[in-house]
Amino acid sequence: MLLSISPNLIQAQSGIRGGLNGGVSDADGRPIAGAIIQLEPDLHQAQTDDKGNFQFKNIIVGDYTLKTNNLGYQPYNTKVHIRVGQQATLSIQLKPNETSLEAVVVQEKVAAVDHLLDIQRSAMPVTVISREAIAQMGSRRLDEVLKEQTGIAVVNDIGGGARAVGVQMQGFGSDYVMILIDGQPMVGRNSGNFDLSRISVSNIERIEIIKGASSCLFGSEALGGAINVVTRHGAIQPQALASLRYGSLNIVDATLEGETPFHHQRGSVNLSANYYRTDGFNTDPRFMNGTTAPPYDDYTVQGRARYRLTETSTIGTSARYALRKSYMEQIFGSGDSRNTAGDSQDITDVNVSLTYDKTFSSGLRSISRYYLTRYISDMSILWQQSGTQASAEKFAQTLHRFEQQFAYSPVRNLKLTGGLGGSVEQMDNRDFNVPGGLWSGFGYLQGDWRINERVDAVGGLRYDHHNSFGGRLNPSLGLNYHILPTLTFKMALGSGFKTPDYRQRYQVFMNPVANYLVIGAELLRETLEDMKDAGQISEIREYLVNQLDQNLQAEKSLSFNGGFDFTPSQNLKINVNAFYHNLYNQINSIRVATGISIRDIYTYENLPESFNTGLEGSVAYSPFTNMDITLGYQYLVTKDRGVMDSIRNGTGAYASIRDNATGLFRESKLSDYFGLENRSRHMANLRVAYRYTPWDMTANVRVSYRGKYGFVDRNNNRFLDRYDTFVNGHFLVNAGVEKKLMKQHLSVQLTADNMMDYTDRLMPGQPGRVLLLGLTYRFYKN
Repeated sequence: MLLSISPNLIQAQSGIRGGLNGGVSDADGRPIAGAIIQLEPDLHQAQTDDKGNFQFKNIIVGDYTLKTNNLGYQPYNTKVHIRVGQQATLSIQLKPNETSLEAVVVQEKVAAVDHLLDIQRSAMPVTVISREAIAQMGSRRLDEVLKEQTGIAVVNDIGGGARAVGVQMQGFGSDYVMILIDGQPMVGRNSGNFDLSRISVSNIERIEIIKGASSCLFGSEALGGAINVVTRHGAIQPQALASLRYGSLNIVDATLEGETPFHHQRGSVNLSANYYRTDGFNTDPRFMNGTTAPPYDDYTVQGRARYRLTETSTIGTSARYALRKSYMEQIFGSGDSRNTAGDSQDITDVNVSLTYDKTFSSGLRSISRYYLTRYISDMSILWQQSGTQASAEKFAQTLHRFEQQFAYSPVRNLKLTGGLGGSVEQMDNRDFNVPGGLWSGFGYLQGDWRINERVDAVGGLRYDHHNSFGGRLNPSLGLNYHILPTLTFKMALGSGFKTPDYRQRYQVFMNPVANYLVIGAELLRETLEDMKDAGQISEIREYLVNQLDQNLQAEKSLSFNGGFDFTPSQNLKINVNAFYHNLYNQINSIRVATGISIRDIYTYENLPESFNTGLEGSVAYSPFTNMDITLGYQYLVTKDRGVMDSIRNGTGAYASIRDNATGLFRESKLSDYFGLENRSRHMANLRVAYRYTPWDMTANVRVSYRGKYGFVDRNNNRFLDRYDTFVNGHFLVNAGVEKKLMKQHLSVQLTADNMMDYTDRLMPGQPGRVLLLGLTYRFYKN
């Protein structure tokens, strides 16, 4: 509808336009080339030329917020008023060095409009990926964007099936990373993994990544960090976009977007629709026919609307509906032993939020919010030869969340943000025997204080109360000390708290392909006794059942991050950060019984203590205008202290190591312990991007490296050593080129992912070479 009405709306307003000219310089009056100038809320964007000048033409008249960003300088924000038929002028002078608590920003910093907690001012390290950076990558889904970021990996949980894919951050698995859209949590996980490919990047304004314990900001699920997806919002002039991509694996990515103001600029509407499909792929053709990654069709419709009731109050709403339909066949064996499993899954995602934003005469700002999310999954596996159903699971998870936020600055250099609220979570599933819903309440307070010219501090407290696990207070503290104008020391400390989820407490899950059963801790004894009475049990480890039945505890963590930012010149920035996360009561699976037809039966236990520690570094360098080079590296060590103690004490299977090639045993040493599964010691990435202005053309090459990581314990001594199975270290090379035509209305983009066509049968979620051609047309008045 917006595509058809936009030209009329644009024509109707063609007579009420103006413009803006300006220049950007440093403190000595020297012009700054390549600075990014943005007008909000319409997101008009320009870049200064070699003389530091910029220009906006034919802009709808009215009030705008102008934001200026450039590497090595403080962001500059100001209000501008565009008058009818006039070309306004503005001179901007940028100051060197960031003098407030800094986030690591890929391109630009943009203030939140519907959440008073500025995530970019979190005590923990923050990375922000802008819309422009996402567009240059040519990525289609959220997982494709994140796996190219420093310290982040997208991994397969083989035990959870082909669809169990999640993010890993600073050694924390997907269970410990909260996924949010516009500051509100998403639900729906497979074996604790949140499949990031469920989220299209078509309507994303930016992605905010918080590393380390973020329970102070978001609650218990953010024990290891959080990823917040901010969607597009606001409009001053009507405009629309149509985009289509097609390529390898019969990938189709089609998007329609539109936005328009209404009622004399007091309101705005943003709408987006996306269709995405893929045939899936097979990384293990030697041993299996069919696909290792499922084919699927994905449909997403989302929108946001805001309306200014008065000069000091605004209402807003957002909604998202997503549907994924997937079916895959996996063929095992050959000849008479050949068997085909038909694996199908339908997923429905619904997210709705309502907000009321009010600013009082005293300066107090308030936001009231209601949020609803519902996730429905219908999954089944059918053995086609016999026509028998191997497994079937259908469940719906619903979360209602209420929140009231306040923000106030009692003095010029101190901002206080607080809030309180609660949530009710319900599960509808025949495999879950849940005694009523789960509910929680929370309250928090964060202070952002500039102590003096050299020191900034951000501190927070959050209290969460869960109806099954009681309450927990989580503090956080971040400090910045500006040692020199070019050198800043940063430190952050925070705690985390995570309650066991539905799956770990109540689910009874069967994986027919791998032939194992997992029983939630609350139902452990009851389920085993029923199976024993039915003659389905071969052996039960009674001492473990007595210890673990209905005794799963909440997990806790303590996170530390510390490092330096060094900006020796305006075109070079270096960041080094060390981190240490201590995790207590980590939940892990353990075998408690053996069945007659089912090989292994598992439940969940708390491990005493484990840790993730390492070092991250990044370099951003612009050798000349329009060229950017970024380099990132992470060194990571993740280990379970309980395993280390068992090796040290020579306990049971931990006491010896078996060389599978020779069959010989020897005594275990601590140096033999590699660490936790699926974690690489070394990860790195390199990105080179160039924009050739005369041709209005951009190109980029991105290289990522992931070092070897443990896959499975082959010699059955319960820890990873050098004789076990590892995934080899590997490089992935991606590239993209984009050309804009017709005064930037039309863009043509070619992307190549995994150009070297690297695959590994132990990496079922990594496709081979993928080539895509895309066309995008933007409807707007020049």
